[in-house]
Amino acid sequence: MTPLETIALIRDRRPRVAVLGDFLLDRWWHGTVDRVAREAPAPVVELSGASDLPGGAANTARNLAALGAEVAALGAIGADEPGDRLCERLMESRVDVSAVQRVPGGRTTTKARVSVEDQVLIRLDDSQRDPWPSSVQERLLRDLEAALPLCDALVVCDYGATLLTDALIERLAALPRPKLLVVDAHDPARWAALRPDAITPNAGETERLLGASLGSGEARVAAADAARAKLQARSGAQAVVVTLDRTGTVLLDGELPPHRTRARAAPEQQASGAGDVFVSALSVARAAGAPMADAVDLAQLAAEIAVERTGTCRCSLDELELRATAAPDPQLSARELAERLELHRRAGERIVFTNGCFDVLHRGHTAMLRQAKRLGDVLVVALNSDDSARRLKGPGRPLNGIRDRVNVVAELSCVDYVTVFDDDTASGLLHEFRPDVYAKGGDYTPEMLEEAAEMRRIGGDVVMLDYIPDHSTSELIERIRTAPTS
Repeated sequence: MTPLETIALIRDRRPRVAVLGDFLLDRWWHGTVDRVAREAPAPVVELSGASDLPGGAANTARNLAALGAEVAALGAIGADEPGDRLCERLMESRVDVSAVQRVPGGRTTTKARVSVEDQVLIRLDDSQRDPWPSSVQERLLRDLEAALPLCDALVVCDYGATLLTDALIERLAALPRPKLLVVDAHDPARWAALRPDAITPNAGETERLLGASLGSGEARVAAADAARAKLQARSGAQAVVVTLDRTGTVLLDGELPPHRTRARAAPEQQASGAGDVFVSALSVARAAGAPMADAVDLAQLAAEIAVERTGTCRCSLDELELRATAAPDPQLSARELAERLELHRRAGERIVFTNGCFDVLHRGHTAMLRQAKRLGDVLVVALNSDDSARRLKGPGRPLNGIRDRVNVVAELSCVDYVTVFDDDTASGLLHEFRPDVYAKGGDYTPEMLEEAAEMRRIGGDVVMLDYIPDHSTSELIERIRTAPTS
């Protein structure tokens, strides 16, 4: 199956998935530093933003819902402020939290990260360290026994906290088997008695399960395949999906040949929880009826999308569909692009639009485009056609034809989409695309731009970007023309 066929299957069947495990709250605090504290040699962070996001099993539940599943969460958290916030965020994500126990005296595990300029300075963990009361375990078993007959899959998220004890796992093994059991655990051997359909250990967890090294690089694939029987025996799993960091995964399913996925290179971000996204996509695809190899392919694609943004990773079915239909040609027609932007809008993403000739690309251009991208999630760049550029810039321009200009701009990592227009202004595209932000270089003012009136009509913002002096294409061309020849 292709990824698009798997996505269509998920949309059609909308599987119901239960998530059992360690629920926690991720807190992200962002700020700037320009001084050191008087009382200690420590940076003073002036906070500029904060966000609370579901983490751990809660992030898996959130992603399953975003990927098209109906989700029921089963676990225990404290009856405290972080627990209130966690339940709010899960309900916002359409996750059923009726079986998440709020335990008086318990503590909701939180992980708070403080970051400055794309760098995490410190992470503060506040965890439930004491065992949960036996009454919590008893209710968890009852809730799970009631939920399993109604679910297409059970996903277990075991990060070694205090809820999923050995005694509880032993009793879980006596319950009726779920239709599909996927286990994401730091120690998969603990779940061998339940005979999971799939486990998703990373390379380190795989090595601990084997008690031996996998080696490094691509050699890990062959080493994992050679140890397949031992991995399956020690984990009890039918399929073992070994995740190999930035290089992809290898699926070892029964006696079938190994199935390799390869990750697409992407810039590192302040992201956490990519493994949750992978497990979620694999589980929802498999629960919908996709073959295991196709489910792993979709999970790889979802993880690649998720790590491209900062914060706790999330991927939606709309984003997956958008990536799966991405065209290799960097230039899209206005109609094609409008359809893609609608998918981004449905995914809750902020769209930024800018335009220009971009004839001879220079530092002024790249600085402007990077700044524009920081204003939202998706950056669209519209290039003046050759005729349009000639009308604006005069005879002899552009120096580079439209195909060259499109391909050069499309290569910039901050640019998501490129399109071409033939008018003297981009007002028509703004009307069609309805971006959230129209960004333009600081050598203009809003009063100089006809596009500003269109943005007011559609309810968007006009942002003037910083101007870098002495970096215009016309000046660059003149310097080249007047440079002395040897």
